[in-house]
Amino acid sequence: MARHKISSAALLIGAAMSVASAVSAETFRWAGTTDPQTMDPHAVNAAPVLSFLNNVYEGLVRRNGEMAVEPSLATSWEPLPEGAGWRFMLREGVTFHDGAEFNADDVLFSYERAVSETSDVKSWFASVTAVEKVDDYTVDFKTSSPNPLFPGSIANFMILDSGWAEANDATAPARESENFATRNANGTGPFRLTARDPGVETRLAPNDGWWDSLDSNVTEAVWTPIGNAATGLAALLSGEIDFISPIPLQDVEQVEGRDGFKVLSGLETRVIMLGFGHDHDTLKYSDETTDKNPFQDPRVRLSVAQAVDVATIDRVIMRGASEPASQLLPEGLSGWSEAHPDRPAFDADAAKAMLEEAGYPDGFSFGLMCPNDRYINDEALCRAVASMLAKIGVTAKVNAMPVRGYWDELRADNFDMYLLGWSPGTFDAEHPIRFLAHTPGERLGTWNFGGYSNARIDELLEPIQSEVDPAARQAMIDEVAGILQDEVAYVPLYTQPLIWAMKDSVDVVQRPDNFFLLRWVSVN
Repeated sequence: MARHKISSAALLIGAAMSVASAVSAETFRWAGTTDPQTMDPHAVNAAPVLSFLNNVYEGLVRRNGEMAVEPSLATSWEPLPEGAGWRFMLREGVTFHDGAEFNADDVLFSYERAVSETSDVKSWFASVTAVEKVDDYTVDFKTSSPNPLFPGSIANFMILDSGWAEANDATAPARESENFATRNANGTGPFRLTARDPGVETRLAPNDGWWDSLDSNVTEAVWTPIGNAATGLAALLSGEIDFISPIPLQDVEQVEGRDGFKVLSGLETRVIMLGFGHDHDTLKYSDETTDKNPFQDPRVRLSVAQAVDVATIDRVIMRGASEPASQLLPEGLSGWSEAHPDRPAFDADAAKAMLEEAGYPDGFSFGLMCPNDRYINDEALCRAVASMLAKIGVTAKVNAMPVRGYWDELRADNFDMYLLGWSPGTFDAEHPIRFLAHTPGERLGTWNFGGYSNARIDELLEPIQSEVDPAARQAMIDEVAGILQDEVAYVPLYTQPLIWAMKDSVDVVQRPDNFFLLRWVSVN
C-alpha cells in the first residue's frame, strides 16, 4: 500500500478522479462502520453526518474533488466594503426535493436554526454578527472583523426549506432527542432520501430536478452500517455490497490481490490525538483516593507524550499507513507551523523522571475514554496507549464504546483522558484553534471537551481569522502552535490513513476529508 503526503497546493491525497461516464442505470450499495446519527444537518457536527448529508442537502458553497471552494446555492460572493462581511448572490430556479422554491428566506431561516441553542454547528458562525436579506436572491453575512476564510468555512452549512421545517415542527435541531428532521430530509442536493431505518439501512434516489449535472449512473443508493470489520469485508468480497470504508489495514493486500476488487488509499486530513480533562479538579476513574487531577500539571501531560511510541503504533497497529503528527492539523495544510515540526520524542525513562518530578513517582490510575467504531483501529490504539503508559507506572483503564454514545459522554465530562480525531473543515490551522484550543463558550471551543484555556490563544484567534498578510498571520499561528506544544494541551499522535475498498467496476472520487459523494460514483 502506497504512502502519501498531504499537498497544500491542491490537497490531492490519492484522489481517484477517473469518474466514468454514465453507461447504464445501477443500484449502488455501500457500507461503513458508523451510521450517521441524524438526518438533521444542524444537529451533529460530525464527519459521518456531514459527509452523508452532503448528498442530500447543499450549502451556499461546496468543495470539489481537489477541495477547492466552488459555487453551489450561491453563484458568486464578494466581500462587503471595509471588511464588514460577505455578500452571497443566490442561484435562481432551484427547488427543494418537495418542489418548494429556494430563496433568501431559506438561507436566513437556516442560519437562525444553525445558531440556535440546540445546534451543534454554532462555531461555524462565531464571527457573524448579523445575516440580512438584500433581496430574494442576495444575502449579506455581517462579521465582527474581516474574515477572508469565511466562504470556505461554511461549505458544510446546509440549507433547509423554511416552510417544510415549520410545517413539520422541525424549526430547531434536535441534538439530544428527535424531531421530524431526524429521520426525514428535504434538501436541494443531487440525491433525495427515500427510506431511513437508523442503524439498519438508508436509501437514496437521484434528484431528477437537480440544478447541476450528475456525473453518476446510480439510480438507487443503499447505505448499510456494518460495525464488524470482518463482516464488512466479507460482504464486499461476496458481492453483497459494492464499496466499503474503511477495511482492516491487514486486509489491504488480500483485497488488492483479488480479481474484481481494488483499494484506494491515502492520508485523511485527520489528526488522531489524546485529550485531557484540564478543568477537572479530580480524576473521575482513579482507583486511588485523591483530591488532585495529575493531568492539570503539564509535566504529567508531557510524560504521556513521551511514553507513547508513535512509531510502534504506526508499524504494528496502522501497518505503516499513518504519519506522525506534531500539531492539531496535518503537515501540508495551510498554517501548519514549520517552526514547530517535532512531537516529543519517545523516551520512557524521561517520562518516568518527569512523573517523579511532578510528584507521582509511583504513578496513578485513570480512565481513558475511547470509541470503538469511529476511527481506524481506535480501540486497539487506546489499548496500546494503555500498555505503553503502564510501563511508566500509569494505569489507564480503557472504556471503549460505540460513537453513538461517545460524544454524549465527553460532553458530560465522563472522562479523565480521551481519544479524538480532528479534520479541519477549512483546511487551515484556524479551524482547530477555533474548535479545540479556544476557551469553551457558546460558539467557540465547542469541541474543547477538556476545557483547556489560554488567554493568549483566545486573544490571537480573531486576528488570525482576519489578517490578510500571510507572514504576519503565520507568525501568530506559529505562536499558538508553540503554546499548545509547550503546555501539551493535547498529544497529537498521527494522521489517519484513508482506506477505501470496492469492486473494480466502481469509480469514485476520494476526497482527503473522507467525505463520500454519490454524485461522483459510477458503476460500469
